[in-house]
Amino acid sequence: MKSSIQSAPVNGLPWPDLLSGTLIRRHKRFLVDVQLPTGEIVTAHCPNTGSMQGCYEPGRKVYLSVHDNPKRKLKYTWEIIAMPTSLVGVNTLVPNRLVCAAIHAGRVPELHGYERIEREVPVGDHSRIDLMLSNSRNGRCYVEIKNCTLVTDGVACFPDAVTARGIKHIRELEKLTAAGFRTVMFYFIQRMDADIFKPADHIDAAYGRELRRAVKKGLEVLAYDVVIDLKRIWLNRRVPCEL
Repeated sequence: MKSSIQSAPVNGLPWPDLLSGTLIRRHKRFLVDVQLPTGEIVTAHCPNTGSMQGCYEPGRKVYLSVHDNPKRKLKYTWEIIAMPTSLVGVNTLVPNRLVCAAIHAGRVPELHGYERIEREVPVGDHSRIDLMLSNSRNGRCYVEIKNCTLVTDGVACFPDAVTARGIKHIRELEKLTAAGFRTVMFYFIQRMDADIFKPADHIDAAYGRELRRAVKKGLEVLAYDVVIDLKRIWLNRRVPCEL
C-alpha cells in the first residue's frame, strides 16, 4: 500500500473506548479471560501471538476494546496491561501503524526526507518487509518493525522467545544492504519504562549474533519508546541501543 507523506495523522493513534478488567489467564495464545468490574468473566481476543514474557501475569489490570460487529467471534480485544512501572500496549497491529504515521509526520528524524511509504513490501524468498521508504534523491530505505514489550530493570529486550522468523528478516535486510539499499531494524518499545535496548541474548543468542553481524555490514538499528495512556499512544523518543 502506498501513501503520501502529507496525508498522515500527527497526534498518535487514539484507542477505542476502553473497558477495564482483571486478567485471569491467557490461553491458546489468542485468548484471554478477564473479569469485568461487574464480576462477569469474558473471553477476549489477544492480538499478540508472541510469548509476551512478563506481560500476562494473572491479577493485573487490563483494558479491553469493545466491538459490536456481529461477524466477530469475540466481542472484546485486549489492548493494554498495567504493569508496575508502565502501561504496556499489547496489540501488535499498533507498531506498524504508529511508526508509519510518525514517519509521515516527520517525527522520526533518522527517517526524514522520503516522499513515499509502501507497506508490506515483498522481498527475497516469500518474505515481506514492513516499510519501504523512497524518493528520487535518497533512493530506497527498507524498514522492519519489531514490537518489544519485554523490559527488565529498565532494559528493553527483543525477542521474548526464540524466533526463526526474526532471523529470517535480519538475513533479508542483510541481502538488501549488500544490494546497495539502506536498511533499518526498528524496535518499537510499546511501554514507557525503558532506558536502553539490547538484543535478548539470554533468550535467543542466535538472534543477537545475526543482528550484530548484519549491523557490521551496514544494517542500522533504531529503538523508540512511546507515551501511552488510556486515550492514545504516540511515539516518544529514541532509546539508546547497546549491541
